[in-house]
This record gives sequence, C-alpha cells and structure tokens, in this order.
Amino acid sequence: MRQRRGASAAACLLAGLVALPAEGLAGVACPALFARGQAPVLVNLKLARDTTSLCYEAFAVLHSGVSRTPVYASESLTRASIARARTIDRTDSFHEEERLPETARARLDDYVRSGFDRGHMAPAGDMPSGAAQAESFSLANVVPQDRALNRGLWAAIEESVRRLAVARGHLFVVTGTIYAGSAIDSLDGRVLVPTSLFKAVYDPARGEAAAYLVANRADAEWRSVPLGELTTVSGIDVFPGVTATVMDLPEPRAYSRGDSAGGRPKGRAREEPSFEEWAIATLHRMARRLLRDVLRSIF
Repeated sequence: MRQRRGASAAACLLAGLVALPAEGLAGVACPALFARGQAPVLVNLKLARDTTSLCYEAFAVLHSGVSRTPVYASESLTRASIARARTIDRTDSFHEEERLPETARARLDDYVRSGFDRGHMAPAGDMPSGAAQAESFSLANVVPQDRALNRGLWAAIEESVRRLAVARGHLFVVTGTIYAGSAIDSLDGRVLVPTSLFKAVYDPARGEAAAYLVANRADAEWRSVPLGELTTVSGIDVFPGVTATVMDLPEPRAYSRGDSAGGRPKGRAREEPSFEEWAIATLHRMARRLLRDVLRSIF
C-alpha cells in the first residue's frame, strides 16, 4: 500500500480558501437533474474556489479543483430509469475528466496502491444506459473512499435509495463530500480524502426529504439528518427553496443477488486501479504531452 502523504499540505489548501461570490458558480446547465430546476447552493463560500459545473447524461457534478473531487453529484431517479439501469451490466471504465484542466483533476495513478476505493458519487448502478454508466466512471464523479465502507454500508445505502425510487416513483438525490478538521488526509498531496459523505433524498410528490450521513471509515455507522442540519455540517443547501417534512429513510441493508425489487442488483467490482490501468493511463498522458510539444514546436 502506498503511503498517504500530504495531509498538512491539504490542510493548508483548505485553510487558504477565499470566500467568493456564489453567482454563476453552480449555474443550472442541466435543470432536469435538480429539484425544482435549482442547483445546490454553496452556503459556505469557501467551497466555491476553483469549481466547475459538469453535465452528464444522467447526473450533474460540481467539481472542485482544490480537492480534485466532486463537491456534489445530483441525480433525478425514476422507477423507469432504475428499471433500465437494472438491465445494464457493469463495465469498469475509470478515466480522467478531459474537460477539466490537468492541474485541477484527479489522475488514475493518484489512486494506485492508495488503499482507497474510487468511490462513485452518482453510482454506476443508477445509470439508465451504457453511455451514462461509462460517464459515471469519470474521476470527476469519484472520491477516495474507505474500501470497507464503499463495498459494505455505502453500497447498501445506494441500493436502498434505488429501491425507494422504485417504490415512490421519483426522487431527487444529491450525494456529496464533507471535509472536517484541521488535518485532512490526501493522496500524495493532490486528491483530498473526505472525512464524511452524505446522500440526500427528496420526494417531490410527498414533500419529504432527509439525508444519510456517514463517516468515511470502515467502522462507520449511518445516521439520518434533516436538511437544515445537513446544510450546517456540509455548507451546502442541497435542495434550495424546498420546504419538506423529514423523510423516514429506509434502513440500509445488504441485498443478495437473488433479491428482486425492480431488477437484480449487480455485484460491486474491484475499485482499486490495477497496475495495467495505471500504465495505460500514463502512456496515454505521455503521448498527449508529446503530441502537444510537437505541435507547439511546429506552430
């Protein structure tokens, strides 16, 4: 396992954040993916530094160039979209996000032998098409996640939310990161490791909402928090303008492959990148840099 370094440097990055205006930082380019067409609002403006809004087929991300992880990912889940997602076999295709500057994005080699899984914020299991699933493997949608958490409790939370969407017909879901404390861990001083994760759920038909809140560690236990408390601890108003009663979130539990609720849950594939993946990504990156240098020398 590679030694995790750069905690003090990461803490300095967070400490040096400057409050920036909120206008335009999370512009609604894909309103159908947000409750009431409104993107989450960053109440803690320190989170807004070097952020980029990215739209995908089935989810939207606000990415941070400081943490090199998502601030949040937003989805609109329906009974029909989950039914389609159940028919798609998982094919791992983790890749760097080419729409982000190289200095602001995570790389595949950041995760090699890190001891952390590449944890999806918008889960691959939610994606209603092969193309959408491929997009979900962008590192812009990924955080360093404790391996036991990712494959245990967090997987159960993801599946419980899918089943809730099937039962209720339509949910808006925002999944996000929290960095708390003075010493934030990092992967080689580049990719910050969230201290906690949340998954907020809103049922627009019933006017109910709540969030799962989980520490990013192997022995974590989940708790349900109302939207107001989530805003306080995360610095994000995930469903702005929404007035909702507190939802009774389903207890996360592991589902066997034989269980059926609108389809069969897929097994979770290995998340840590292989040496081959790292080598291929490195060769591709070297080739792109060589081509860029050649073009610069010509023009």
